[in-house]
Amino acid sequence: MNAPNAAHESLDARDRPARLTVGVVGAGRVGPALAAALRLAGHRPVAVSGVSDASVRRAAALLPDVPIVTPAEVLARAELVLLTVPDDALPGLVEGLAETGAVRPGQLIVHTSGRYGTRVLAPALRAGALPLALHPAMTFTGTSVDVQRLAGCSFGVTAPEELRLAAEALVIEMGGEPEWVAEESRPLYHAALALGANHLVTLVAQSMELLRTAGVEAPDRMLGPLLGAALDNALRSGDAALTGPVARGDAGTVAAHVAQLREHAPQAVAGYLAMARTTADRALAHGLLKPELAEDLLDVLADGVSTDGGSTDGGSPDGPKGEDR
Repeated sequence: MNAPNAAHESLDARDRPARLTVGVVGAGRVGPALAAALRLAGHRPVAVSGVSDASVRRAAALLPDVPIVTPAEVLARAELVLLTVPDDALPGLVEGLAETGAVRPGQLIVHTSGRYGTRVLAPALRAGALPLALHPAMTFTGTSVDVQRLAGCSFGVTAPEELRLAAEALVIEMGGEPEWVAEESRPLYHAALALGANHLVTLVAQSMELLRTAGVEAPDRMLGPLLGAALDNALRSGDAALTGPVARGDAGTVAAHVAQLREHAPQAVAGYLAMARTTADRALAHGLLKPELAEDLLDVLADGVSTDGGSTDGGSPDGPKGEDR
């Protein structure tokens, strides 16, 4: 068994799932990668379902020689079934598979949705299946690099108490780190991940577009070291890592930003203001933003226009009394 650290090596063989036949329902970016990781751990992928040309290509690349069949046939062939479909499609899929008799007693039914725990698998449970929710906290590309990225990746794990060890063992065999998430906490857990990861992609892509507009030829090279350092600092220090004009209370600079965005990228204004307001609130709460500098800044963020001391022509007044950035 592939164990990332010594703590996992203490798992007794009785807690490990036996070598299983594995099926995938939904050959999106996640399912084939997880099945490929399970194959490396000694399990045997035997069937996958996919409809689109992209799904078929992904399955062929990550699970060569594994036949593409219907969802019902996947369940007929596999002891461990990965349901890797979009969140909104999951309840209907589970209900349909259970109603048609595709689910077998003793079959491990695993979904990878961050939003749901095991309650969504209730129809399969009533049919005698063993329900697990294993959500990898990772972004997927649909290529072989995903299998490598699972090493050390955290999984949000929800399962009945009697299946907890088996669920955690499967995660460890895929190279991941199990993190227990209570059923009622799954939506909040998923919202937190979406807030951090999905919105990060939007922010970075938007930032690169603006840098190109400003004439920067290689925005990715410019942003890479900056964002890498910012992420590392944030993970280490939380709000104490905040820097920049909002945390410093530079109302004029923020007003200039808003003016330039209105001129060159009006679609970015609402997002900038929303994030700046949130940043200001957190900076105030943690004592980083001086209250005496906050009033003008919050006025700018409320109105999206310059204060008397600000500039909207792309220039910027001096920061507060020459403070370091």
